[in-house]
Amino acid sequence: MGYLTTHVLDTAHGCPAAGMRIDLFRLDGEARSLMTSVAANADGRYDGALAEGEAFGAGTYEIVFHAGAYFRGRGVDLPDPPFIDLVPVRFGIASPDDHYHVPLLVSPYGYATYRGS
Repeated sequence: MGYLTTHVLDTAHGCPAAGMRIDLFRLDGEARSLMTSVAANADGRYDGALAEGEAFGAGTYEIVFHAGAYFRGRGVDLPDPPFIDLVPVRFGIASPDDHYHVPLLVSPYGYATYRGS
């Protein structure tokens, strides 16, 4: 059975983004259904899979990383509104028997993501 994992790294401070809120949605057309909402651990990861088993099927998903709140919580002086606040990463699952890993590298002024391993 396949599963979905993530991690988030704070490139401005050179560390994992511990405590960042991460929401996972399943999309059906324009409708979004919240599947889970978690906080990154000290390593910038969630201890389990965001989705697995029957909850992890082929389709379109979106992970929303709450970067603005994370940086505010670290005492970063952000403009109002912040340049980077919520980071939505929308992706497709074509093979639900595989492991999909969606990491995020983020700072207050930029981010990058990719399909990891």
